[in-house]
Amino acid sequence: MCGIFGVMDERRQMMDGSGIRQALSMMNERGSGEGAGYAAYGIYPDYRDCYALHVFFDSSRDSRAVVDAILEEWGEIEHSEAIPTYDQPNLRTTCTPWRYFFKPDPSLAPGSASPERDIVTDLVMQINAGSGGVEVVSSGKDVGVFKACGWPEDVANYYRIEDYEGYIWLAHNRYATNNPGMWERPDPFNLHDWSVVENGKITSYGTNRRYIESFGYACSMSTDSEIITCLIDLLVRRHGLAIDLAIKVLSPPFWEDIDLMPEVEADLNRALRLAYGSAMMNGPFTVIAANPEMMIGFTDRGKLRPMVVGECADRLYIASEEAAIRAMEPGVESIRMPGAGEPVIGRVAP
Repeated sequence: MCGIFGVMDERRQMMDGSGIRQALSMMNERGSGEGAGYAAYGIYPDYRDCYALHVFFDSSRDSRAVVDAILEEWGEIEHSEAIPTYDQPNLRTTCTPWRYFFKPDPSLAPGSASPERDIVTDLVMQINAGSGGVEVVSSGKDVGVFKACGWPEDVANYYRIEDYEGYIWLAHNRYATNNPGMWERPDPFNLHDWSVVENGKITSYGTNRRYIESFGYACSMSTDSEIITCLIDLLVRRHGLAIDLAIKVLSPPFWEDIDLMPEVEADLNRALRLAYGSAMMNGPFTVIAANPEMMIGFTDRGKLRPMVVGECADRLYIASEEAAIRAMEPGVESIRMPGAGEPVIGRVAP
């Protein structure tokens, strides 16, 4: 039932948050008022070389000194501040949103192929797995996640989302089926480069979680999107798979369809299924994910959740509903509905 939306400008032309707010609000019947969120890339040009850590501090505790000490142990805090917020009568504030602009010390991860990202990953897992009333909700360069419990308009007004400008936006209107009332649970989920919004239910959650945790990831949110974000990070960053192959791992063709493929293609798909069987996601789902260079969308193999794609000039739109795309781009030039399991991959120009 969740409503999801993504837009990317391949020329990196900036869009303020007013359009994405309007688009997400068109899908309020897909939400339950228990959560909404936005992610934007390109919003911190003054700190683009830093990892922007968005953190929720429990309002009833004083945990910031602990996080400061952890970060200073692993690098340098360039700047930190409360994220500007604006009281909304329909939002019950339970935490203080804060942001750090942080530079990890790569010498502290010797031998790593991506030392900065490994340090940030370990920090996020360490902090979120603790019991100090702290949650890191985004941790990438020049990207930020803004979410809370409430309807899309209330969350957008709380953060005044129209004040931010980005060239990729993701948004999510949550239909809560479990664990309501926690600010950190709505999508988007983020781990440094990657942000994810999802509509559906991963019935293979237990298998997928055990698999990802066998590689050292600590999953503390008990949500599908957290697992998907970690799986993409594992497959693309750590294992070096191209994104189209990573999608084949997560949402692979049926065995009977593989048998009908040309030999080379069939061999590749068989190898991926055998090597990554525990990473395959089952159940009804549509996923939109982004990093600074691309936005992707894919569904389960039966397309049990909707995905609509629109294009207009340099912009790519992916959404649960056509109405959401037209709310942001009334003059959209083309609308299509990809087939079951057919991925959509849009890339930002170099």
